[in-house]
Amino acid sequence: MKNIMTCIFNIDTGCVEPRLGDDSMISIDCTVVENEVADDRFERSELEWLIYNDPKAYADLIQNGEPEKYLNAVTVYRLFES
Repeated sequence: MKNIMTCIFNIDTGCVEPRLGDDSMISIDCTVVENEVADDRFERSELEWLIYNDPKAYADLIQNGEPEKYLNAVTVYRLFES
């Protein structure tokens, strides 16, 4: 895998755009990733937190192909209390 040097979230396109070590740039469509990986609002929320707060970690997670493993480890399901 290539090393990610810098990474930003482009709010206009909804994509995380990492710049790799060889100065190339890729674009990760966050909507497509969420539709493929996240099964509910809790998992979407965890992915969105990463997108806005640590896009480099998000890109690394997608590049390594382990978003399901990450979501299983961090997702907290809270039931609505009446």
